[in-house]
Amino acid sequence: MIRPEHVMSHDNTGPIINKFKSIGATKIQNPNQPVFALDHDVQNKSSKNLAKYAAIEVFARQHGVDFYPAGRGIGHQILVEEGYAFPHCLTVASDSHSNMYGGVGCVGTPIVRTDGAALWATGKTWWQVPRMIKVELVGRLPSGVTGKDVIVALCGTFNRDEVLNAAIEFVGDGVATLSIDERLAIANMTTEWGALAGVFPVDKTLMDWYDGVISKLETRTFNLPSSVSIPPPPEHPRINRRRLRQILKSPITPDPDAEYSAHLLLDLSTLVPHVSGPNGVKVSTPLPLLEKQRIPIQKAYLVSCTNSRASDIACAAAVMKGKYVAPGVEFYVAAASSAVQAEAERSGDWGTLIGSGAKVLPAGCGPCIGLGMGLLQEGETGISATNRNYKGRMGHPNAQAYLASPAVVAASAINGFISGPISLEKNELPPYDGLRSSYSSTSPNPSAEASESVDPLVPGFPATFSGPLVFTPQDNLNTDGIYPGKYTYQDDITLEQQAQVVMENYDPRFASTIAKLLPVPPSSSLTVEQHKLGAVLVAGYNFGTGSSREQAATALKSAGVPIVLAGSFGDIFKRNAINNGLVCMECPELVADLTKLYAKGEKRGQGGINGELTINPNWNISISMADGKVSAKTPEEERVYAVKPPSMNPIDNPNEDTEFNDILRKHGILPAREEAPPSPPPPPPPTLSDVMKDKSPEELTTLAEDAADSEDERLIEAYRRQRLQEMKVHIRTSRFGEVKPIGRDDYSREVTEASKTDEPDAEEKGLGMGVVVFLYKEGDPPCIQLAS
Repeated sequence: MIRPEHVMSHDNTGPIINKFKSIGATKIQNPNQPVFALDHDVQNKSSKNLAKYAAIEVFARQHGVDFYPAGRGIGHQILVEEGYAFPHCLTVASDSHSNMYGGVGCVGTPIVRTDGAALWATGKTWWQVPRMIKVELVGRLPSGVTGKDVIVALCGTFNRDEVLNAAIEFVGDGVATLSIDERLAIANMTTEWGALAGVFPVDKTLMDWYDGVISKLETRTFNLPSSVSIPPPPEHPRINRRRLRQILKSPITPDPDAEYSAHLLLDLSTLVPHVSGPNGVKVSTPLPLLEKQRIPIQKAYLVSCTNSRASDIACAAAVMKGKYVAPGVEFYVAAASSAVQAEAERSGDWGTLIGSGAKVLPAGCGPCIGLGMGLLQEGETGISATNRNYKGRMGHPNAQAYLASPAVVAASAINGFISGPISLEKNELPPYDGLRSSYSSTSPNPSAEASESVDPLVPGFPATFSGPLVFTPQDNLNTDGIYPGKYTYQDDITLEQQAQVVMENYDPRFASTIAKLLPVPPSSSLTVEQHKLGAVLVAGYNFGTGSSREQAATALKSAGVPIVLAGSFGDIFKRNAINNGLVCMECPELVADLTKLYAKGEKRGQGGINGELTINPNWNISISMADGKVSAKTPEEERVYAVKPPSMNPIDNPNEDTEFNDILRKHGILPAREEAPPSPPPPPPPTLSDVMKDKSPEELTTLAEDAADSEDERLIEAYRRQRLQEMKVHIRTSRFGEVKPIGRDDYSREVTEASKTDEPDAEEKGLGMGVVVFLYKEGDPPCIQLAS
């Protein structure tokens, strides 16, 4: 289990609130842990959306949670600006681009909505520790090449699951040459690359950057004459010199002999500007090669948490100064935050973009998520400085989207086609086909291995999943393809409605294809409890890559797909699948056979032989959960494959009261927990009479001294619990030598002597821990207790 420093949620805070209440939670375990930042649908001024935003703010105020309203900026940028993402911390977000925090030496990784509710209630959640990959950056970027080009090139060059579901550690002498904004852009898009985290080192470059940030914070006050003496302004609660000194005092660095599952090297000096797409981040092309094609564009975007910081805006402004957006092109600009926009306005860069014809959008996600104005229409082509260009994400599914650096986006907006800026000295760039890189793996890819071991099933878990097979011959089938972004923040869409639009951006006919195969006739050989029926979806590699939207899993399950087989899965999709009872298993051999038999050109990515995107080969498939055996009955023969059964850890004991088990019980995968018999009550502590019984006066004296000086909290507490029932006499510790049984006649004398101490109220106060109390009962020896 992990206990993150902070957990951020945005427009999806509303559904998380509903989940939080549905599990019976009423109080946030640590109100300092969550952060709410409204940033996705900020252009939506409908009464329905405004009411949702208002409800989120009310909830934040009721629970004392930090809240940032619509217009303040994109949540990830806010977390960096406000220090929620900070070096040597773990901060998560219910959004896939929390990887961005790695740019400031903070481990950022995504969670999903169900995890968010559990974190609010308990302060912690589950996390499967990923494999570690070392990405070594050497050399220095040529002039005109940026951090965005680095990550676009990495995504396109190493596009075969090399870093899938891994944590990346950036090292090498090239790291020091990258600005913090460039590191943030690279870390941000490690999500698209397939990694769970991408972390840069905490080095001098970062410390100098924070020193500059703090200096700005310290000067946010009126300039007063030097003769006026005023206290210094209060320090920022999270970004302050005290925290920086602690980091410098206790640096965290890899062990010299640290082992990694893989080592990847990229020579920055051999890189040229790159462009990603169309409609996929795993395809990138050197700009010099793409520029020759003069691909016309209709829209350009400088928005998102990836490349809309002050330095990015300044770069675009430098390209556009004195020029104007080409006829027939719309250029949209939105700052990453209100603070960024204010800085760009002060520098004049914001005015330069507006003067060149840019259309301003509020600080927020907007077109990047496919919400608001300026979306791509059918048949249009756009180029964007965002992080995703999946089919249909930024508008119509039949539009084309490319990704590039802010300078290339600005130049393309001016020229009307994909191109670089005039300032880019192409003759001084290295050869576009001379990129120097390497990859070596020290351990086999676990996703490619099958297992012959037989794991015991959790009681109540179906023994077999079976039904008709459908095949989507596509790698990197992303969450935008599975569940379109335009529905993601419509919180009132039912599961039945989700089923109707599932896979809409990938194949509009997918839902109807599945519906025609249902219901699956039951098998007479197995009971309903043993046998889970439904369509079995088989897909390519990295299935479910992309965003954290939970509906990608719930829509498939609601459509009648209880299990997905694929070559590999994006981890964030698997989190949603586990949390919502959708089974995911890897079966590369089955994927390979289906590709060879039914995919166009025996390759995934072009549909079926006849161009169909969802293939029904008339196979009936059965998957054993005990041993991972896959039996496929085809029209010609029966085929057998093997997969590794899904890991059920941490369900070692289905009766354990864990968050993970509770999720599986909620969705019927685990039976209700068997209540353990109540534990017997603990024995009562010994009474003072028991302690003092048969003790001589000398032993009583010793015991009194030991009790008064004892550091044994158990002994002291045992004495404290026994309350005095009869007369009590308070005696200072200096009189221990006079301890003796006393009778009622001595009571007045002892009280009188106690009142003569140097503490006049000794009788009332009881003299605390340093006083021995005698309790006399007729027929019993005296009892000793520390006064309370």
